[in-house]
Amino acid sequence: MHKSLGILVTGLLVSASCLAQGSLVGTYKLVSIKAEIDGRLRDDRTKPPHGYLMITPKYYAVFYTRQDRKFGTSDADKAALWESLTAFAGPYRTEGKKIVISPDVSYNEIFNGTQQTRDLEVNGKGITLSSGPRPYGRDPSKKIVLRQEWERIESVNCHPM
Repeated sequence: MHKSLGILVTGLLVSASCLAQGSLVGTYKLVSIKAEIDGRLRDDRTKPPHGYLMITPKYYAVFYTRQDRKFGTSDADKAALWESLTAFAGPYRTEGKKIVISPDVSYNEIFNGTQQTRDLEVNGKGITLSSGPRPYGRDPSKKIVLRQEWERIESVNCHPM
C-alpha cells in the first residue's frame, strides 16, 4: 500500500513539473533579434539572423547565425564566421517569468558553467526572451541588452522519463 502511494505521488510530482514547463516544450524559429552593445543598437546585420531554439522538459539548446555569412578560407574569413554564430545548450529551469539556463556546452567557453537568466514572455505563437545589461560574450568589457522573438514551429508532448 505504501509503495503504491509512493509511486502515485512520484508520478504526480513528475507530471506537475512537466506541466509547469510544458508550455515551453517545443521547437522555435528565430523571428527577430535586437541587440544593444554599450547602449548602441547593433545594426551590422543586413538581413535578420536565422536559427532554432529547442526546449525539452529538461534541456535548452539554441543555435543561430547571421544570414549574410560568407564562406572563406582565410583567417579573417574564418573569424568573421565565428563572429556571426551563437550556440549553447544545457539544463534549464523556470522561475516565475524568468528562464535560467545552465550551459554546459557553448560556442564560447566563457558561458560554460554559468547561469544565463532571461526574462520570459510566452505568447500565443511563441516566446520572447530578453536580458538586461550583461557582459557581451565576444568582449566581456562591454555590456549587451538583448531581445529575441521566437515562433513555435513544432510542439512536443511532454513525456518525462
